[in-house]
Amino acid sequence: MVNSVAPVWDGNETWLVLGGAGLFGAFPLAYAVITDALVIPLTAMLIGLIFRGVAFEFRFKAVPSHRIFWDYAFAGGSLLATFSQGLSSARLSTALRWLTAASPVRRWTGLPLSICFCGLGLVVAYLLLGTTWLIMKSEGALQQRMRELTRKVLLG
Repeated sequence: MVNSVAPVWDGNETWLVLGGAGLFGAFPLAYAVITDALVIPLTAMLIGLIFRGVAFEFRFKAVPSHRIFWDYAFAGGSLLATFSQGLSSARLSTALRWLTAASPVRRWTGLPLSICFCGLGLVVAYLLLGTTWLIMKSEGALQQRMRELTRKVLLG
């Protein structure tokens, strides 16, 4: 499974840096407002992406008995990054109206369920994206397992 992502991994590592730098260069005021408003989910997303990247690199160097740890680390980092992206998307869709709170932590207390559902919805969407990617890139037993998982996720 991991080998299907290896050829395109380097492009995946740079999108956040380029996006942040592009936003800062083109719209510095928007960059300041967005990063201030989303400091907690963006930090969580960066931690998840770093953990995922480290797990991806070390998995190939690990002895076979330690690979399962790096597999779980990769999954955990991916889950954290995805959920954080969902929280950020939901908060951006509310037009940043919570900016009147005094601190970034206070802005994220009492998180509405709708925002949490948006985070969970993005996790499910990325799960479907991943299973369909593996259906295209694999064959045999793995492809069949991904077809079954896709059906379960789509149909409940």
